[in-house]
Amino acid sequence: MKRILIALAAATVLSSPAFATKIGVSMDKFDDNFLTVLRNGMSDYAKTLPGVTLQVEDAKDDVSKQLSQVQNFIANGVDAIIVNPVDTSATAAITKAAADAGVPLVYVNREPTEVDKLGPKAAFVASNEAESGTLETKQICKLLGGKGNILVIEGQLSNQAAVQRTKDIHEVISSPDCSGMKIVAEQTATWDRTQAQNLMTNWLSKGLKFDAVVSNNDEMAIGALQAMKAAGIDTKTAIVGGVDATQDALASMKAGDLKVTVFQDAAGQGKGAVDAALALAAGKPVEKKVYIPFVLVTPANMDQFMKKN
Repeated sequence: MKRILIALAAATVLSSPAFATKIGVSMDKFDDNFLTVLRNGMSDYAKTLPGVTLQVEDAKDDVSKQLSQVQNFIANGVDAIIVNPVDTSATAAITKAAADAGVPLVYVNREPTEVDKLGPKAAFVASNEAESGTLETKQICKLLGGKGNILVIEGQLSNQAAVQRTKDIHEVISSPDCSGMKIVAEQTATWDRTQAQNLMTNWLSKGLKFDAVVSNNDEMAIGALQAMKAAGIDTKTAIVGGVDATQDALASMKAGDLKVTVFQDAAGQGKGAVDAALALAAGKPVEKKVYIPFVLVTPANMDQFMKKN
């Protein structure tokens, strides 16, 4: 219903041929598979809307650069701003800058720490991270029969999604059906494939014994699988899970390597963020939190998610 309300508001805004809106978009970084789909989702959708233009900037994983981009958007008179935060614990300055200037602000994909304090001209569009790590870990629990040693690979520790997904893992293994699962190592690889490969190589060199790998995202899961293959481990029988259902992840699943992922609708989040920005720019009400559902992906249903992310 929330998505419908936003879409209707946006449609109302765009009904006038004279209406034109410029939206400034600051992305954490361009060099990321999932964020590329999110960015393209916004851009492709905006192209279908008469009078709507996006100015998309790469913050290059730099908090200061992102704040500067937002300040420049404001100075250049954009009608609304969309931000995919570099650091979800360092967004207060961005929120304040937009609020002080009276410019509508939409955070997308990553939840700012002050999300419950956003003013009337701000919103957050994403998927509920309490679902992501929960769906992933419950499926891995099922594959393990409720018991086994697991390795946990975390995203950036300053990122709300990484914190929540890891919390999800701990909550699932604390439940009666999965209490036989034990975390033998837990460490960050900052969402990065290469860092995850190096981390897994290090764990393997230490002789850690494990039955499954639970990763906060697909990129790190793929990195772990690459290290396992290099070490001669049969990845066709190994249990490795991730989150996002990227095309690389689905290709890995099709090859028999990745066993679990969770579809996060990047393009859907991008479209929702643009709709919310347009509605706010027109003075229309928008829900403070708009969630796009996560969906569990396994070899049994993976084909329906091909080419979606």
